[in-house]
Amino acid sequence: MKTTGLTLAAIGLTGFALGVSAREQAPFITLASTTSTEASGLFDAIIPPFTETTGIEVRVVAVGTGQAFEIARRGDADSLLVHDTVGEERFVEEGYGSERADVMVNDFVLIGPGSDPAGIAEAESVAEAMQLIAEAEAPFASRGDDSGTHRAELRLWQAAGVEPEGEWYRELGSGMGPTLNTAAGMDAYVMADRATWVAFENPQDLELLFEGDEALFNPYGSVLIDPERHPHLKHDLAAQWHAWLLSDEGQAAIADFEVKGQQLFFPNARSD
Repeated sequence: MKTTGLTLAAIGLTGFALGVSAREQAPFITLASTTSTEASGLFDAIIPPFTETTGIEVRVVAVGTGQAFEIARRGDADSLLVHDTVGEERFVEEGYGSERADVMVNDFVLIGPGSDPAGIAEAESVAEAMQLIAEAEAPFASRGDDSGTHRAELRLWQAAGVEPEGEWYRELGSGMGPTLNTAAGMDAYVMADRATWVAFENPQDLELLFEGDEALFNPYGSVLIDPERHPHLKHDLAAQWHAWLLSDEGQAAIADFEVKGQQLFFPNARSD
C-alpha cells in the first residue's frame, strides 16, 4: 500500500486529536490561589509530585486572596490555597467551606531604597517602621488589590496607629511582582512576601530593610469548598489535593522548595 503525504497528514492529525482528547480526559482540579505562591515558583515544584502520585492535574488560577475567595464563592474553583486566616475561617463559618487547614508559613518583609530615607532599618518593630515611613511621607507602593498581602498591610498600618493617605501612599491595584517593579521604578517602600522578593529579578536600588517581627508572619491555609453549597465541583479530587498537602510527602515537597539557596515556605500542617 502506498502512503501519500495526505494520508500521513491525516494520521498525524488523528494522533494529535487523540492526544488532546486524552489530556482533556485527565482528571484535574481548579485551584484558586495567590500570586505569591505562583510567582515564587512553588507550584512548579509541588504540583508535579502530587500529579505523579495521584494522576490528578492541578490548574491554578493565581489572583489576590480576596479575588480567590470570590471565585470560590461562585463555585468556580474546586479548592483554595490562600493566606488570610481570618478570611479563611470566615469563609468556612459562612458555609462556603467545609474544612480549613494550616499548610505552611513564610513571612512578609519591608523593602525600600538602599538610602532608606525613613530610617526603617533601625526600627525596633514593624509598627515603628510603618510610623517612620508615614512621618517621613516617603513613597510607599501598596498592592491595593484586596490580596492577602494587602489585607495584612492594612492591619499593620492600623496596629501602628496610621491612616495611610496622601500623595506618598500609592495604591496600585496590582499583583506582587508588578508592585515590586513599580516600587523599584519610583524608589518606594513596599511590603512583600519573602518568597516573591527572593525570586524578584529587578530590584534596582531596592533592598530588604526590615524583617523578623512576629507580626510579619504569613500563614497559608488550604480550604475545601462545601459540597452542599456547590455540589457540581470535584470534591473527591480536591480532597485528595488537600490531604496530600498535609501529608508527609506534601509537607516535604514544600520544605524542599528553594530559590537561590533559600527555603521560602515552612510546612506547619494542622487541620481545624
